Parts: sequence; structure tokens; C-alpha cells
Amino acid sequence: MKMGRPNLDEFGATLLELGQQHPDLLVVTSDSRGSGKLTPFGKALPQQIVEVGIAEQNLVGVAAGLAASGKHVFAVSPACFLTTRALEQIKNDVAYSDHPVKLIGISAGVSYGALGSTHHSLHDFATLRTFHNLDIVAPADNFETRAALHAALNHPRPLYIRMGKRAMPDLHPPHTSFQIGKAIWVDTEVNSEANPESGKEINKDPKTDVTFVATGETVTPAVLAARQLAEVGIHARVLSVHTIKPLDQAAILVAANASRALITVEEHSVMGGLGSACAELLMSSGTMLPFQIVGIPDEYTVTGSQAEIFEHYGITPNGLATTAKQLLHRVPVLS
Repeated sequence: MKMGRPNLDEFGATLLELGQQHPDLLVVTSDSRGSGKLTPFGKALPQQIVEVGIAEQNLVGVAAGLAASGKHVFAVSPACFLTTRALEQIKNDVAYSDHPVKLIGISAGVSYGALGSTHHSLHDFATLRTFHNLDIVAPADNFETRAALHAALNHPRPLYIRMGKRAMPDLHPPHTSFQIGKAIWVDTEVNSEANPESGKEINKDPKTDVTFVATGETVTPAVLAARQLAEVGIHARVLSVHTIKPLDQAAILVAANASRALITVEEHSVMGGLGSACAELLMSSGTMLPFQIVGIPDEYTVTGSQAEIFEHYGITPNGLATTAKQLLHRVPVLS
């Protein structure tokens, strides 16, 4: 896989392009110009950026007011603070009041690493999933980040987008289509251009042993795990669920019905996030198969970098491949 840049860098560059094209696009930030890669935006378009200081509640309130006046508003702040300190404002000023603010949670998940649990956002999916009229997106790579921002510009509802700050490999070929609410099958072949189905909708494949349903920066280790499994004769597929809400129920049910086992992967608590959403769907639809949620367990995270935390909790190619083998070991082989 070709290495891209951090999704945050892609966010900053794409937002600047959109701001230059749309004078009614405004950025509101809570002392996050540097960490949010907004310095070039502020220099190029000083009349289109509002700095509120370290005041996340004011950030969301101001953003809601600007959106109410017809502006395209992107409210940018660290995910861990945006979705805790300003939770009431997100609920009432944005979602309940139906102001289509684009809430951007930067340095999400465990991106802040050794700063610890106070700076980790492992709750945001779970909390925001319960808010009516608020959609949730977690891009996996530069392509999904760029496409999500273009889609967000005229998205009719409030939207939360969260992203990390580690450089990400390119997962999708140029022809891939992107739509909020539609998951993307990721090619797991070493040469993605060799597979004409890459990035397209894929129907049932009776040969699938396990499907990884992943979101955000965990899609990459899932793809690498699928490649490892292929080397030992286990056929794995990867579904990039960049939209947590609305969930692409059809794609997940296709994956479940075509697989011997299903594993969800997320940089989030194992409670209330993508895994929980998939479990709810599978149970309510009567779809039964071996299933496991991989994420951060119900504990304060270990201290370390994002990579070290991923390693500890098995959110790595080796860890996910091992989880898949263990889960499949309990599944009878179908002839």
C-alpha cells in the first residue's frame, strides 16, 4: 500500500480548497489552529475563521448560530473535549435545533497516546449514536477524508467527523465511489489495481471465511490481517464502515450472510460503538454467526503511543489475524 499523509493534513488541505471555492464556508475553532492543521486556512482566508479560545461550549454555540444564518460551518476541536465538554450544546444547539454544523473531532481515539484517558475519545460513537438527527463518520484514509469533507459541505443534517493524526496508507483506487451511509469493500490483494472489483459493491462470496468490519484508522490493520490470513489459506474480506450512523445495514448483512465469522474493529470502547451497532443489527435481523468486537475494553487504557496501545489490545495485523483464527477454530467447516 502506498503511504499517504495523516488524515488531519488531508483535512486541512481539503478544507482550504473548499473555503476558497465557497466564501460562505466558515471555520470555528477552539485554540486548535495548529493541531487542526488550520494555520494555512487562517492565513489564506482570515475572514472565514473564528477563534473562540479554549471554550468548547461556546465553539458549538457560535457554530450553531452561524449555521442558522445560512453559513457552511465546520467546528474544529479535539474529539475528547468536543464530545464531552460541549455535549449539551451538540445535543440541543446542533442536533435538536437542526443546524447542519460539521463537527470535526481531531486527534480522535487514542491519537494523543501517552497523554492518557483524559485525552482519549473512546466514548464519542456511543454517546453521539443516541442523538437523533446527527450522523457520524470516521474516515479510514486520505481518500475517505477528502470525500467525506466534500460530501459534508451540503449534507442536510448535523454531522460529526472524527480523525486521527497518524500517516495512513491509501486503501482505495481512484475510481472508488463514496457516499455517507454506504460502506466500501476494500481490496485485500497486494496489488489493488489488479482487482477490478476493488472499491465497488461486492455481492455474496460463499468462499469467505471471515469478514472484518472496520472503521477509521483500524481499517488498515484489518486489511493487513486479511493478507496474513490469505497466506495460510484463510479467505478474509474487509468492509470499511466509514459511516457509523446511518449504518449501512445492507452491506453488513451481506457480509454476515456470506461469511463463516464476523469481526468488528474500532478505535473506540467495545461498548456502544460500531461493534454494538452491528450486534444490534445482527440480533434484530435474526442473523446468527460467530461474532467478536475488537476495540478498547472497559478499563483505563495502558500508557503509550497509539501504536503501543493498538499492540496491547490486539488492533494490529498479527492481533486481528490471531483473533480470526481463534474465532474460526470454533466454527464447523461447511462443505
